[in-house]
Amino acid sequence: MNASPAPAKTFKGLRARHIHFIALGSAIGTGLFYGSAGAIQAAGPSVLLVYLLGGAVVYFMLRALGEMSVHHPVRGSFAVYTRAHLGGWAGYITGWMFAFEMLIVCLADLTAIGIYMNFWFPDTPQWVWVAATLLIVGGANLASVRWFGELEVVFTIVKVTAVIAMIVGGAAILAFGLGSNAEVAGISNLWEHGGFFPNGIEGMIAAFILVLFAFGGTEIIGVAGSEAEEPEKSIPKAVNTVPVRILLFYVGAILVILALNPWPSITGEESPFVQIFDTLGVNWAAGLLNLVVITAALSAINADLFGAGRVLTGLAKENLAPKAMGKIAKNGVPIMTTIIMIIVLIVGVILNAVLPERVFEIVASLATFATVYVWLMILLAQVGSRRRMSAEEVETLKFPVPFYPFGQYFAILFIAFTFGIMVWYENYHLPLAVGVGFLVLMTILYYATGRPKAIAPINYEELDPRKV
Repeated sequence: MNASPAPAKTFKGLRARHIHFIALGSAIGTGLFYGSAGAIQAAGPSVLLVYLLGGAVVYFMLRALGEMSVHHPVRGSFAVYTRAHLGGWAGYITGWMFAFEMLIVCLADLTAIGIYMNFWFPDTPQWVWVAATLLIVGGANLASVRWFGELEVVFTIVKVTAVIAMIVGGAAILAFGLGSNAEVAGISNLWEHGGFFPNGIEGMIAAFILVLFAFGGTEIIGVAGSEAEEPEKSIPKAVNTVPVRILLFYVGAILVILALNPWPSITGEESPFVQIFDTLGVNWAAGLLNLVVITAALSAINADLFGAGRVLTGLAKENLAPKAMGKIAKNGVPIMTTIIMIIVLIVGVILNAVLPERVFEIVASLATFATVYVWLMILLAQVGSRRRMSAEEVETLKFPVPFYPFGQYFAILFIAFTFGIMVWYENYHLPLAVGVGFLVLMTILYYATGRPKAIAPINYEELDPRKV
């Protein structure tokens, strides 16, 4: 085929409020509610600095994606942009890597739900709750784009309200000495028990991987933007709230957790949010928060299925995935892709039946490589797009990246440093090996299936919405 296909028709089923809540929901998931325990154990109170640094990287990555998404919203999002500005192989690998990331994160979230349910039903096998979750979220994703959006609004309202309530409640405990064990609470917990850097700078660096995993999935904003009715309005509004969300939901929540209990006592056997109130004797709050963290995991799975399905559909439309994955139902849902995602996720049920104790740790570490790789490709694609623009074209951008190019180079260098951490620390060698192995495998398939001959590189002019 000598010419690139026209951008696929998108079904505008998501309104501005849906995009806003998807953006909110993508920032509050299992990585915060459950995975933050591992980061706290690695870095102690200095984990707050890690969240700030990681948040800065996420912000510049999302601004890069936002600039391209507003300039040209297409189904496939960053997989299309990387193909346009970095070449066919880059678009192919980025799309498949994102789908891989979403599936692995889904497995982590499914597992987390099984762990959370043990709070109330300790004798019920984890795989039972994993299977029930698949039925609920899979059904919502197959119904329609609008149903997905509405479900995400409900999930996000619940968990945003809960995080804010937890911060306010924790502040009240600190201020008024509430709870049966309130004597352990105090802002001094930030520098006692070994200081602010109890495990040194090395411990802080070790937490980078876990913190970046917590931010994984935020790039779903760009994917959802392809389904938005007014992307030029909804995407900037959603992306620009990222700094506030990071400060409030991550830094604010972790600050309260660290102040309420000495950091060594946060074991990770349950959500730190639940453990804090359980330890302080506020049992009703612990039970309520457990319900909330289950909702957060449901929300993350809902968004991950949506994102992976849309990106693979975009790849299929460009002959970078089997054509069957490109079929769209009348309601705008990529039926084949979503069904394939659900079938693969059944692996989660099997893993939770066979390895209930270790599965979360394994799949969470596997997702980290894919997450930061996708972010890196988004950043490089945006830098590539800018280099092809004239000064006049840059002036016409409706949502340009701030502090360009310094913010982008900072984020790129940080991600490169993250890969270095995975090389240096032995416990990250497995996810690094799996990530590199996946890259090699997909590269072999890319050439073995004749993908380079099936497509032609997209020129920037072909992506210009004024010329479509």
